Amino acid sequence: MDRINNNRNSKKVNRKKYDDKGSKKIDNNRNTKKVRKVKKKTSFFSSLIKKILLIILLVIILFSVIFYLKVKENGGGIQGVLCTIFGQSVENLEELEQVNILLLGVSEDITTKLTDTIILCTYNPQSQTAAMLSIPRDTFVGKSTSTAKGSDKINALYSKGVEKTVSAVENITDVEIDYYIVVNTNALIEIIDIIGGVEFDVPIDMKYDDPTQDLHIDLKAGKQLINGQKAEQLLRFRHNNDGSSYPAEYGDNDYGRMRTQRDFITATIKQSINIKNLFKANTITKTIFKNIETNMKKEDLYKYIPAVANFNMENIVSEQLPGESEKCNGLWFFLHNKTQTKKVIETLGIKK
Repeated sequence: MDRINNNRNSKKVNRKKYDDKGSKKIDNNRNTKKVRKVKKKTSFFSSLIKKILLIILLVIILFSVIFYLKVKENGGGIQGVLCTIFGQSVENLEELEQVNILLLGVSEDITTKLTDTIILCTYNPQSQTAAMLSIPRDTFVGKSTSTAKGSDKINALYSKGVEKTVSAVENITDVEIDYYIVVNTNALIEIIDIIGGVEFDVPIDMKYDDPTQDLHIDLKAGKQLINGQKAEQLLRFRHNNDGSSYPAEYGDNDYGRMRTQRDFITATIKQSINIKNLFKANTITKTIFKNIETNMKKEDLYKYIPAVANFNMENIVSEQLPGESEKCNGLWFFLHNKTQTKKVIETLGIKK
């Protein structure tokens, strides 16, 4: 009996060993097949990714070649690049006419909105010249000086609608205005900041506080980077807390402010058309249109941007409306001189 049991146990052991070995062989075969499948999948996806990347590369090369050829067709250089970006052509540039734009800087007074900045700007893409004419905010636009009141100042017209201001400037200058652009304080800050600030030589120390308007000006004289917040202070400054202002040779109070405004706009244009910002022109344009009030369409502006690429900053001339301050009915107004105004308009080359 013992021998029989031993034989049985021996067969069980042999079967177990055999089964174990057989099982291991079967598992190894299955693992090998799985590895092969994984390798095939990896190889497939790797090949697919390479093909996709190759297609993307070919598309990029194709578009680069097309873009290059289009830029070359548009005259090459920065102007050619901008023409291509904004969908213009050399033929479009040759057809561009001189454009007159009324630039208005609006600040909120205690009771209403006033135009602290009024500048008639003109740009001629064919002669590559530009001009700016500042109009004093106290310019009289009423019917009779004997009955003059505060609302007869040109800076008060905006509260009745921008068209009123446009019409008044056209009457004063005898110039037809194509477009108007209204820039408020918040818009000014964002626009200046998006172009990286403006290098500007502040003419004098400026220290002024007006709690009623939450206006606090604190700038030191000298060349410096003017960001959005500083730009607001610079452009709104008239005089210091102690009553001192710009020196007489520069232009006192409003005259000095208008000169600073024109000089700062010139510096801003120069900063905007440098190579770094030209390639951000589309972004800058969208930001500007988001923050301003204007009757100009993006398509109108797009026509002129490529032309500005070749603009020489030395070709900007500026002046202020000729006339003198006079007290009328107990209030101070600026009375413009019609004959001298006509001569200044001709000298600046502003079309009628």
